[in-house]
Amino acid sequence: GGGGGAAMADGEGLLSVDYEVYGKVQGVFFRKYTQGEAKRLGLVGWVQNTSHGTVQGQIQGPTARVQELQEWLRKIGSPQSRISRAEFSNEKKIKALEHKEFQILK
Repeated sequence: GGGGGAAMADGEGLLSVDYEVYGKVQGVFFRKYTQGEAKRLGLVGWVQNTSHGTVQGQIQGPTARVQELQEWLRKIGSPQSRISRAEFSNEKKIKALEHKEFQILK
């Protein structure tokens, strides 16, 4: 556990990025693990399955943490998943978080 709000280091702005992960990523608890990892890193956003067999969503938070989750989405995922690739788009600096938490959307 930590204290109150963590102070952001200078130059450590907030980043928002959309993602889509391809491979065997549905039915392997991918969303649950992504949510857990995002919460561990203190990120907000969402994750959902798509109708075409991928997982997509959005991540928002401190730049370095967002990049950590991007690496995780690219290489690790849930234990039973097989990631073929992860694509990121709409990367932009934001002034404030647009989500309250990291949600799994149906």
